Amino acid sequence: MIARAARAWLLLAALMSPPWAMAQAHADAPRPIDIPAWFAQSFLDLPDEVAAAKQERKRLMLYFGQDGCPYCRQLMDVNFSQKAIVDKTREHFRAIAFNIWGDLEVTTVDGRRMTEKQFAKHLGVQFTPTLLFLDEQGRVTTRLNGYWPPHRFAAALDYVTTRQEGKLALSDYLAQQAPEAARAQLNEESWLMKPPFDLRRGKGAKPLAVLFETRHCRACDEMHAEGFQREPMRALLNRFDVARFALTDATPLTRPDGRSSTAYAWARELNVNYTPTVVFFDDGNREVFRFEGYVRPFHLNAAFDYVAQRAYRSEPEFQRFLQNRSERARERGEVVDLWR
Repeated sequence: MIARAARAWLLLAALMSPPWAMAQAHADAPRPIDIPAWFAQSFLDLPDEVAAAKQERKRLMLYFGQDGCPYCRQLMDVNFSQKAIVDKTREHFRAIAFNIWGDLEVTTVDGRRMTEKQFAKHLGVQFTPTLLFLDEQGRVTTRLNGYWPPHRFAAALDYVTTRQEGKLALSDYLAQQAPEAARAQLNEESWLMKPPFDLRRGKGAKPLAVLFETRHCRACDEMHAEGFQREPMRALLNRFDVARFALTDATPLTRPDGRSSTAYAWARELNVNYTPTVVFFDDGNREVFRFEGYVRPFHLNAAFDYVAQRAYRSEPEFQRFLQNRSERARERGEVVDLWR
């Protein structure tokens, strides 16, 4: 009760602050992301929120974002500006927002207390936005990492509202319900590994980047046409072995752990649900990082650099790596545009 009262007092104080004071306080902060007014005003007590969603005959949707995130802004300004998406989300979900760097107290479903940033780390949130969908018992059933374009985002909402989890993989559902007008063939690159695909790493070998793509994937086409063609990215690719598989194909391969499989079966075991997805492995044949979904060249380059430097060993939070990397670039006088 004390924590709730204190939080309510802080909210009231913020609302009563004069505009010039708010502007001064945020003058040097990243541009804030406006959360839609229809998101629930929450004390971040998840047992209470799960119960409230159940009473409303809805499911709980947890949004993790941060100010200055272009992908979060894209979600808010593009997806949540479309009436059909907003109506669908409001009808079926109780939406709660979290700041991945926030210090507000969160009560988890199992009763533990931690800050927002601890909660985000506890759930393995590496990208913003990240959306988690909880069932009536507070269990995470579906996870959307990164920004999803409107037509795929709407299909993912349908996947959750129709209770498809446990019946059909999200990737299979998207293939059926959200086809894309794009190239009918995968993009070929000279730097891609050729069959037979033995993905085992020897000690001291280059890290392995495994691309999972699909045909008719506009985001995959854009990644190849823009992200992979830039000179800094081409230089980074020389530091990797890169294998690429179509998500639905039965291409035979030897996995990093030495087991024989197919691209389709391995993708299912890795829980790859969206394309493009890139999964990185070190020379110990361990997965060390992955990113999935729509990605602009800045973040594509940063993800490969994160693994090339083995920065995940000293900085397990990719977002902090991004922040530090951007700050160093600005100190060198470079213009940092996260969306270009």
